[in-house]
Amino acid sequence: MRKTFKVTGMSCATCANSVNSVLEHTKGVEDVSVNVVNDTADVTFDENTIDTSGIIAAIESAGYGAFLLDDSLERVSLRVEGMTCATCVGNVEKTLSKLEGTENVTVSLASNKATLKYNPKKIRVSEMKKAVQEIGYDITLEEEIDDSEDPDVAKMRIAKKKMLSSAIIAAIVMTLMVVHMFIATVPFYTPIVAALGAPVVFYFGFHVHKGSFKSLKNLSPNMDVLVSLGSMPPYLIGLMGLFFPVTTFIEMATAIMTFHLIGKFLESRAKGKASQAIKKLVELGAKSARIVVDGEEIEVSTKELSQGDLMVIRPGEKIPTDGVIKEGSTTIDESLATGESMPVKKERGDEVIGATINKQGAIKAEVTKVGKDTFLSQVITLVEQAQGSKVPIQEFADRVTGYFVPIIMLLTLMTFGSFLLFTDFHQGIMGTMSFLPWVNPDQSPLILAFVTATAVLVIACPCALGLGTPTALMVGSGIGADKGILIRNGEAVQTLKDIKLVAFDKTGTLTLGEPVVTDLKTNTIDKTEFLQIAGSLEKGSEHTLAQAILKAANDEGLSMKTVHNFEALSGRGVKGTINDTTYYIGNRRLMDEQNIDYQSFEHIIESLENEAKTAMFLSDGDKILGVVAVSDALKKDAKAVIQSIENLGIKTAMITGDNERTANAIAKKAGISHVIAGVLPDGKVDEVKRLQDAHGLVAMIGDGINDAPALKQANVGIALGTGTDVAIEAADVTLIRDELSLILTSIELSRNIFRKIKENYFWAWFYNAVAIPFAMFGLLHPMIGAAAMSVSSLNVVYNSLRLRRKKMTAHMDVQYET
Repeated sequence: MRKTFKVTGMSCATCANSVNSVLEHTKGVEDVSVNVVNDTADVTFDENTIDTSGIIAAIESAGYGAFLLDDSLERVSLRVEGMTCATCVGNVEKTLSKLEGTENVTVSLASNKATLKYNPKKIRVSEMKKAVQEIGYDITLEEEIDDSEDPDVAKMRIAKKKMLSSAIIAAIVMTLMVVHMFIATVPFYTPIVAALGAPVVFYFGFHVHKGSFKSLKNLSPNMDVLVSLGSMPPYLIGLMGLFFPVTTFIEMATAIMTFHLIGKFLESRAKGKASQAIKKLVELGAKSARIVVDGEEIEVSTKELSQGDLMVIRPGEKIPTDGVIKEGSTTIDESLATGESMPVKKERGDEVIGATINKQGAIKAEVTKVGKDTFLSQVITLVEQAQGSKVPIQEFADRVTGYFVPIIMLLTLMTFGSFLLFTDFHQGIMGTMSFLPWVNPDQSPLILAFVTATAVLVIACPCALGLGTPTALMVGSGIGADKGILIRNGEAVQTLKDIKLVAFDKTGTLTLGEPVVTDLKTNTIDKTEFLQIAGSLEKGSEHTLAQAILKAANDEGLSMKTVHNFEALSGRGVKGTINDTTYYIGNRRLMDEQNIDYQSFEHIIESLENEAKTAMFLSDGDKILGVVAVSDALKKDAKAVIQSIENLGIKTAMITGDNERTANAIAKKAGISHVIAGVLPDGKVDEVKRLQDAHGLVAMIGDGINDAPALKQANVGIALGTGTDVAIEAADVTLIRDELSLILTSIELSRNIFRKIKENYFWAWFYNAVAIPFAMFGLLHPMIGAAAMSVSSLNVVYNSLRLRRKKMTAHMDVQYET
């Protein structure tokens, strides 16, 4: 038996090795894999020798906590208030990850959200909230947020109010300073600027000092600490000017806090633009619905709808939620879901999708899905998951930012001490740059040390490092959603750009998934009887080939016979008993198993297979009664897409259950370079593994239930949105529209997103690497440093927004066959 356990208390590779060693020496444990990144241990054990409680006890004996991860885990999205930089993100992640019963915690600075899975039996959301509040932040369930005002809009409104108020006061202070220094002495100058600066530093900046105090209390200093130390001490020291003839730094403190508030407002506005994709998706949904209650129509909120409610939808109205038509017929604009601009005809029994638009007829539809189960909600969830996830490249940046603020504080102290101890050295350097108006080497050593140390504090910017990945992912996933590409996680973005081979399932992926009977060759019975027997057998099968045979029988107006002892034989065919005779319909493998001779039909089979048709035998257990051939046409863009993928230097492969001759014929038509034929459904995973061993990173494209394990095994699983829910759930990327050209767009999008992430990190590191040394040598004034710090964060956000201007050209190379 194999089980996964959550291990708490691990902090490094040594901890993982300790847990691994203890479990390996525990009787009954057969195999162990400990992952320090996910804090999990995958354990294979003999349940007759040891149970899960014994394994937990073994882990606890090594000094760590553990609990069994089960299927009852729930996913929750929480809004986090009070985060200002990457250090804050790390603090919240660590706090939530340490709680017993939580896993897969990811926190995004760009969206101010934390997403995680938790075991309701182990922990409650209220306990998570308390833990986060204790370190200086607050969390709210997404469902609890007041719909009357968007949280981002409310946050931006408050930030704007603080920014405008502080900017007006700071402008007055700067004007007075210029007049006092260069034009005429201003009476009571120091008391006036002290009175003006106090509300900026202490009132409008109160949230900064509060966050600073709480982060220091928890020994996890963040960006607030740097701003607080860069504004409060200069102001308080400046107050000495009221009593002694000393230089006042009140103007500097006021400007530093003002620049910080301006930067945060602009940053929140830019982040709001980056997160527009989710807002647009939410706005697509209908707000109200008309339902029939006791024979009368009443209007209710879509939130009040329940399964089984009968909705009344008139022409021009949005479909309130997913359902099935019970009365009437119409045409519906489903471009939201399919990208197809032409309205689709819908009749009684057809499914309708919430948020799509009813164009013509009045219909009544029964509600089948509500809330998080609807198509639109699932799309929103996938986009949110992508925006809240992390890219592997981000792990290094996260580790560094955890030490960033403490290192800056240490550098600040070193700079202060260095200016006092090696004054002549620093004044000499400043003298060579005295052409800069803010560089004055003639000031006293104490003032130089204080001003320079303050500049080091306020110039450093961990925010840019924390925003580099989430903003690019947020914008990129939004672009993908607009184009019908849903990326589930950030790891897929980094992997997809480096894919070496794309493997395709055949039926429904490369082909239309609508096979038709093309040929019928009989032996001892006529074609009508053949179709009647074959159709009766295939009626119990859900396979697309079976449906084609059943449709051919129905089109002939044949009545189906009663079948007993029906059995679907995976990868081979079906069997069943009709009037005491057991019939078999399937491929060569099935005939071989039953020792049925089919050699007299072999030449017919080979001829059909060379035409890319799938041929099947019908037998009564003794002899072959005939052969039926089914053909499934390639999608119109298949060949062009395959060629374009190959042109990118990426190999292509097709994995199919068809025999080698048929598979090769289809592959030749599509232009696929590698064919894997005769694969049983449960053998697809092994074939993907072989492709990975031979080629490296593999992407798998599929749409069926039997594709789900292979999609999971592939480095990137891509599901077609027209496929099954199981396949979509297993995939890393979902293509909403049934267009293979979206695969090319997905690859191009992943490359564009990752390029922006690398650019963001470059500029963030470059800024800090250049600005901090300049500040340490006294070549940057604190007020300039505060402005530059804000600009560096904005540069990262706006660089991510430039993704929107990038034209996606990969799909333009695809020439559709007609």
